[in-house]
Amino acid sequence: MAEKNTANIGFEKQIWDAACVLRGNLDASEYKNVVLGLIFLKYISDRFEDKYQELVAEGDGFEEDIDEYTSEGIFFVPAGARWSEIAAKAHTPEIGIVIDDAMRAIEKENKRLKDILPKNFARPELDKRRLGDVVDLFTNIQMIEHGSEKDILGRTYEYCLSMFAEQEGKRGGEFFTPSCVVRTLVEVLQPFKGRVYDPCCGSGGMFVQSAKFVESHSGNINNIAIYGQDANPTTWKLAQMNLAIRGIEPGLGAYAADTFTDDRHPTMRADYIMANPPFNLSNWGADQLKDDVRWQYGMPPAGNANFAWLQHMIYHLAPTGKMGMVLANGSLSSQSGGEGEIRKNIINADLVECIVAMPTQLFYTTQIPVSLWFLNKQKKQHGKTLFIDARDLGTMVSRKLRELTDEDIRKIADTYNAFVDGTLEDVKGFCAAATTEEIEKQDYILTPGRYVGIEEQQEDGEPFEEKMSRLTSELSELFQKSHQLEDEIKKNLGAIGYEV
Repeated sequence: MAEKNTANIGFEKQIWDAACVLRGNLDASEYKNVVLGLIFLKYISDRFEDKYQELVAEGDGFEEDIDEYTSEGIFFVPAGARWSEIAAKAHTPEIGIVIDDAMRAIEKENKRLKDILPKNFARPELDKRRLGDVVDLFTNIQMIEHGSEKDILGRTYEYCLSMFAEQEGKRGGEFFTPSCVVRTLVEVLQPFKGRVYDPCCGSGGMFVQSAKFVESHSGNINNIAIYGQDANPTTWKLAQMNLAIRGIEPGLGAYAADTFTDDRHPTMRADYIMANPPFNLSNWGADQLKDDVRWQYGMPPAGNANFAWLQHMIYHLAPTGKMGMVLANGSLSSQSGGEGEIRKNIINADLVECIVAMPTQLFYTTQIPVSLWFLNKQKKQHGKTLFIDARDLGTMVSRKLRELTDEDIRKIADTYNAFVDGTLEDVKGFCAAATTEEIEKQDYILTPGRYVGIEEQQEDGEPFEEKMSRLTSELSELFQKSHQLEDEIKKNLGAIGYEV
């Protein structure tokens, strides 16, 4: 797999550390737009300049012809908005106005970017001396030449998104899903060709990983079409920029919109759906949507949107479509608000293909345990569901954060593929296939632990009597030590006038 773990990131962190001088007193949510906007501006300027010099060298006078750039997917940067002109004014009091004007000029020449780029660099809260320092730092970085990978800026953008998600805490989860979670969804679904949809797309991570998957398997990203939407206007703009720098032109609707009450793709049927909807969302508009056509398996409760998201996605699946989504573990067993009945109906419709219980601490934003749900309208293993207990997988990369390694993700994907092919062998404590009848006996509860059992412990060869004799002897020694420590503590407390 082409994706790197966070531990391998070098250049991306350099950019992040350099840009951090800008922060000052700005909140992470405001600072995010400043930094990501500057990265975007610098990158499209570098790409434009590279093509510009190529056209100058050809000597035909086409270097100001916008078609020469757009035909190759390069954004046209008009005179006055080019980085060389911004860099020349880095240490003037007007640098914020210069950058804002550059953003407006670029939007005017590139309709796809209209009303997307941040234009708030002139505001008083942004220290202009620090802004000039960051412009200087970026001036010395040729982003399109750094390393051999063409998506270096995309990786930098994604890394900064993850850092902002960590800094913003719970709010950061609105725009960022950890890369290893997205990659697991992508590696299982394998979206080689067709329509890919995310109804709560955040900053576009599902789409980026889908494109990476296609490219890493020698495919053509033009074989997938991207559709999605997001209710948060700032997040929607982040997604547009994130995809623009990767040469992906998505259909994200004309504006940010609520998926439930303003579905921007009402007639679209997707070949692949991937999503990480907000967990346990309340007040999602149930009262306005009581007779909605999407609730084919039951009316979702007003206090929790989990099964509203699930049914929305099922509704938007093509007849041969597959989907993978992240859901809080409560959805595996909840009976409240009619959720148990909805889950039962979906299971009986033979849609649930695989459930994966994920490890804890994968998210910056929540400690809620989650599972991955994979549904398929054309299951090869009819009447069966695969359960994977992946809670022991992953590696701690910081005190608070865990990541799935490439090997972990491959293990999950290989297990799924073996199930689909009919070659899976159950592994106690890790994976098992269950029939719909067996799930019915469990009251339609989908918690993987109920089906995979407990991992068998390896025999160590020590006879039981000998082991018990050894363990009781060790326990006796520990008891003696504990009594000695008690006496010592009492003695020390007595010396300072406190009797126990």
